[in-house]
Amino acid sequence: MSARPRIALVTGAGTGVGRAATLALLKEGYQVVLAGRTIRTLVETTKLAGPLESATLIVPADVANPRSVDELFQRIRESFGRLDLLFNNAGGNAPAIPLEDLSLEQWKSVVDINLTGTFLCTQAAFRLMKTQVPKGGRIINNGSVSAQVPRPNSAPYTASKHAITGLTKSTSLDGRHHDIACGQIDIGNAATDMTARMTDGVIQADGSTRAEPRIDPAHVARAVVYMASLPLAANVPFITVMATKMPLVGRG
Repeated sequence: MSARPRIALVTGAGTGVGRAATLALLKEGYQVVLAGRTIRTLVETTKLAGPLESATLIVPADVANPRSVDELFQRIRESFGRLDLLFNNAGGNAPAIPLEDLSLEQWKSVVDINLTGTFLCTQAAFRLMKTQVPKGGRIINNGSVSAQVPRPNSAPYTASKHAITGLTKSTSLDGRHHDIACGQIDIGNAATDMTARMTDGVIQADGSTRAEPRIDPAHVARAVVYMASLPLAANVPFITVMATKMPLVGRG
């Protein structure tokens, strides 16, 4: 009897860490649902998978929109009937400007994507994972090292990522009796579009400006695959993957 295929959902799968994680999970034998707002980049990710493209399903989705999330998970139910892994990776940021100059719209945009979007996908995953046979599954949240310490001028992003830590802990606790494991990966300076400015120099806590090293998102993807490879009886609650020489330890 052939093994049951494992189904993964990666949000924000069109670029950066989401793309790297998608490709790594495909190589591990997962069938992967790619969710994101830009179809073009999702298609580009599937093309990079080569012969494994046949194991992908593209579903355009905005995780901050409850109706869009409902439609995403309905597609998963109809196509596969279950979900084994959710990687809550979709995220956004606001301009690095003084806190007092941020607009309410900029604040809400970051919180809606980073926090509310993660909650909506987690909630939908719970509903599916609790009722599927066999029940249970794994949820991995992209927390960022900003879930641990802030950068200057980063209030919306830092607040949303600190909140992700609380959501990860609550998800882990509430999922315990349903064989749903939840962990968080805190990423420091993966080489993505969001961190491109690091190479030119970013403001530090002491007011200076300094370029910061970055790492290949493939290293982050390997950590995601490791977390996903564990049996549901084991879990990695928190893991940090970062550029060795980035100024995180001792920041401030």
